[in-house]
Amino acid sequence: MLWVLLLLLAWAAAGTACTRLCLAAVRAAAAESATAGRAHALTLYEAAFLSGGPARVADLTLVSMARQRRLLLAHTGWATVVDPRGRDDVERSVIGAIGPEGQCRIAPVREATAAADAVSGIADRLVDAGLAVPDDARADVSAGVRQVRLAAVAVVLLGALALLTPAPPDMPRGLVALWFGLPFALTLSCLAIARIEVHPYARWASPAGQRLLGSLARYSAADDRTYLTSVAVHGIRAVGEPDLRAALAHREPQHWRL
Repeated sequence: MLWVLLLLLAWAAAGTACTRLCLAAVRAAAAESATAGRAHALTLYEAAFLSGGPARVADLTLVSMARQRRLLLAHTGWATVVDPRGRDDVERSVIGAIGPEGQCRIAPVREATAAADAVSGIADRLVDAGLAVPDDARADVSAGVRQVRLAAVAVVLLGALALLTPAPPDMPRGLVALWFGLPFALTLSCLAIARIEVHPYARWASPAGQRLLGSLARYSAADDRTYLTSVAVHGIRAVGEPDLRAALAHREPQHWRL
């Protein structure tokens, strides 16, 4: 009976994918629990990383330097250095990315800053504190979710193929479809649970990091730090100055190469 063999393949695909996703979630949760309970006061850079990753740290640094008039960001997409003395490693990375001429397009500056060692150091500290998701854990969870989705599609295709193959007269087509519905329901249930339980591990911040971000947003003082905190958490859409927001939203034109 060919449909039984196809059913076994469907169960194998669904079971393997769901098991991989569950193991990835368990490893991510274990990594967080191993460092749980450590007190940690977030800096603005750390809040930016937990909210949007390395690119958000670069955006926050550009906004901070522009508001202090140490960097000019034009709405045309150019950055100009006014004060070449960076106050920390991230600011020095920005100045170094702009280069000795003191002027550069904003897009490559953002990319270079996001990839700088200073930002990688922020990520390492947050991972050690259990507030950020390690790269391997994030990759494992994302790969597990993709595999479960592919398994769901495979179950549907195998079920359709089984319905097209000859079956014994005493085996109704509806019953065959019901048997294939079981592994399909397993994949859908796994994806639904992942959406609720595992999804936090697919972002930059772990659940502990997300809780700390919430408290940071609630208890920030009502001063310039509040403004920068909003930019760190929400990104460039929280920038109030239209020209500055236009400069950061500027994208490089695409050039087709033949």
